[in-house]
Amino acid sequence: MNTWGVAKKWKEMCEKGKNLECINELYAENVVSKEMPGMPGEVVTGKQNVWNKSKEWIDSVENIHASSISNPLVAGNFFTAKMDFDCTFKKGGRQKMEEVCVYEVKDGKITSEQYFYTM
Repeated sequence: MNTWGVAKKWKEMCEKGKNLECINELYAENVVSKEMPGMPGEVVTGKQNVWNKSKEWIDSVENIHASSISNPLVAGNFFTAKMDFDCTFKKGGRQKMEEVCVYEVKDGKITSEQYFYTM
């Protein structure tokens, strides 16, 4: 699958709430995930660890009031999208978040993801 195919499938799966299945299917074993500097899980490596990080985030959410994902923008082996969330967290209350996500694709698999946001 080329970068556009991966980006399209990623968006479809995430919009259906299949984030963990997305990691299982589309991520490389040696994927690297980067959050903003100083955030918990700032750099996580390996598919299982990224899956665990995502599961932990999902489990921390009490309610998703609204969410959206922009259409991916593809350039070479990279794609990006903007994600918006309005969530109530079990610890921390309701928060509105917006982030830009950048992914790198090699050999049909996501090999890196990086998130840019302000908290």
